[in-house]
Amino acid sequence: MAEITAKMVKELRDKTNAGMMDCKAALAEANGDMEEAATVLRKKGIASADKKSSRAAKEGLIASRIDSESKSGTLLEVNCETDFVAKNENFQNSVEALLNHIAESDKVETTEELFAQPMVGGDGTVQDFIKLKITEMGENMVVPRFANYSVDGEGVVASYIHMQGKVGVLIEAGCASAAVAQNESFRSLVKDITLHIAASSPVCITRDEVPSELVAKEEEIFREQMKDKPANVIDKILVGKIDKYYSGVCLLEQGFVKDPDKTIADLLKEKGAELGEEITVRRFTRYAVGETAE
Repeated sequence: MAEITAKMVKELRDKTNAGMMDCKAALAEANGDMEEAATVLRKKGIASADKKSSRAAKEGLIASRIDSESKSGTLLEVNCETDFVAKNENFQNSVEALLNHIAESDKVETTEELFAQPMVGGDGTVQDFIKLKITEMGENMVVPRFANYSVDGEGVVASYIHMQGKVGVLIEAGCASAAVAQNESFRSLVKDITLHIAASSPVCITRDEVPSELVAKEEEIFREQMKDKPANVIDKILVGKIDKYYSGVCLLEQGFVKDPDKTIADLLKEKGAELGEEITVRRFTRYAVGETAE
């Protein structure tokens, strides 16, 4: 049996982030072989991670990355069980590592595809990386969703992270020329709109995009509220109530948070007139931590 020294235990701990007693036991099991001990810890860690993976993960962080040209970007949510771990440096570094992987690897659309990819800068797959971090932090860690945007034609991709990572927004805004795409006034407006989306939680850009089931649900609620009124009166009032509903959930119809007297559509029109071409919001994604776990 090889002698297990404190130096060996420290080296293995630095390499794996596992606990000191776990490192000592793994080295003993591997008869002092550092690589074999790391493998022992990894196997035990994956088994431990599998047990933790069913626990609810409603805390965490939302993070984003935009390329230097503002032509592509990623919005990512990573969940854990407690706010304490969400503020932990290891967890935050793990989120950055996942963002780095998504930015540098082949683009995929589903979490299943993401988990199967070889981890950039690491051993094993993305799923293996997550299991390792579950072991290190002692909490479940979940990647429920991510969004990748690349500009189609001229325009920019921008993001905004609010409330220290509790809310995040990714947006693609379009224009007609490369000159406007580089214009600081245009980019400032796009940034303002990301702040607005974070604060106002629009469902979509225009009325045509609102899911019909949401409108039907609102109509049912309004009719129930007015059930004692005559049918013809209800129908007239309902038109106004549905219009008001649309103005609350459609980005272009919402009053701008910095100037509620102007809608987002007004801002886009004004900026387009100033710059001499049409300015549009092509798409956006808004995440709030824990939504998928509710």
